[in-house]
Amino acid sequence: MWEYSDKVKEYFFNPKNVGVIEDANGVGEVGAIACGDALKLMLQVDPATDQITSARFQTFGCGSAIASSSALTEIIVGKTVDEALKITNQDIADFLGGLPPEKMHCSVMGYEALRAAVANYRGETWEDDHEEGALLCKCFGVDEGMLERAVRNNNLTSMEQVAQYTKATASCSTCAETVEEALERINAAMVSEGVLDARDAFVAGALPPTRRAARKTSPLVELSALATPAKLTTVQRIRAVEEVLSELRPVLQGDGGDCELVDVDGNKVMVKLSGACVNCQLASVTVQGIQQRLAERLGEPVRVIPVPAGH
Repeated sequence: MWEYSDKVKEYFFNPKNVGVIEDANGVGEVGAIACGDALKLMLQVDPATDQITSARFQTFGCGSAIASSSALTEIIVGKTVDEALKITNQDIADFLGGLPPEKMHCSVMGYEALRAAVANYRGETWEDDHEEGALLCKCFGVDEGMLERAVRNNNLTSMEQVAQYTKATASCSTCAETVEEALERINAAMVSEGVLDARDAFVAGALPPTRRAARKTSPLVELSALATPAKLTTVQRIRAVEEVLSELRPVLQGDGGDCELVDVDGNKVMVKLSGACVNCQLASVTVQGIQQRLAERLGEPVRVIPVPAGH
């Protein structure tokens, strides 16, 4: 289970500024109710001073989404719109005493809604008012602009982090390849600008040492202490896969899920998810964690493919 700060609990059970501003002159809407999270932020801004005099919200989502939305309204009231735009999603999380990594997307949703509301107040075209074809992740309405802001603001360098901060790939995962390409491109630009170490940058199929070390805090992707064999036979590969799944199974079972090996075909590993892992919106993060762990053990890129029950 995730650990929540007392302030997250307070702002969830007793949210501030819930409701509608009938005469709002700045309104921003982000997310998609169909996929679990949506936020409508309403602002009342004094045109003479550009000061935000009132802020209210309506949200559909988890406790962290409600707490983050409530916290955002508390933070921005009294600020000018320019001052409000300097607020980051990390500021929202810090105000709440921190959020679990898996819930950081809630703070990003607040950050995006604020930008949309300010654009509406100023009569500007919100840059995320995109045509469907511009979306990277249709399930959660994530386009490259939103992805780039999340990556740059939070120094994201892995697909797991992208899913945690934006939910992109966390549903059907059909966008995974496109999101990987975008993350690689954005990280490369950050390296060229000198704001990211090249050793930390995401490269599809690669596992930079610094990112491997950073993942030690997650039991799903904790590094194996075993040396990586130079070359494995088919039998050795299957055994190695089974060993990794056996090591990860207690973690999955602790969350009410499970995973078992179905087949190994070259660099493709077919697995069956069960229990709470089935239809979980973060199932793709689980799969990516398994994939990363297997790649570390086998010493080469691996693609983990969930297969339906009965196959």
